[in-house]
Amino acid sequence: MSADTFVSALFIITAVVAAGILINAVYPIVWSTASTFSSSAHETDTRMRTDFKIVNTYGSSTTHLVKVWIKNIGSNPVGISEIQNGADVFIGSSGNFARAALGDPTTTNQKWTFQLDDQNSNNLWDTGETIEITARNDVLDAAGELAYFQFVLPNGVYRSVEFTIV
Repeated sequence: MSADTFVSALFIITAVVAAGILINAVYPIVWSTASTFSSSAHETDTRMRTDFKIVNTYGSSTTHLVKVWIKNIGSNPVGISEIQNGADVFIGSSGNFARAALGDPTTTNQKWTFQLDDQNSNNLWDTGETIEITARNDVLDAAGELAYFQFVLPNGVYRSVEFTIV
């Protein structure tokens, strides 16, 4: 009888050790998967709450400058540094456009700058606030020509518009 007790005790100890090894092997995988899903859900939530609308456009054939006014209509504020360090502007004629770099568009081709109507001076593009983007592309030199403009935030949310140069 003591042999049966001894064997049963060994089986129980072996089962506990095996369960511990299994948990140590599986737990990191489950935790990593949960972390990935959590991160993905956060990014999706941020994208869903980020929204903006192009409300007005103007392009001049003489100065090659384009002005675009964009209003934040989402519930997610966008930091000024996010716009400065990660936003993209694409400008040109329809089918012939390129990415513009942040800089002074009044003197250099393929540059853009922006002005935020920061109503509460918090350095965030809040809901209801408007940014005015000024961009230059020397390809836009004919009145009546169709211009293409696209603004992309660092999180991938973008809006584009085509309009006529005057």
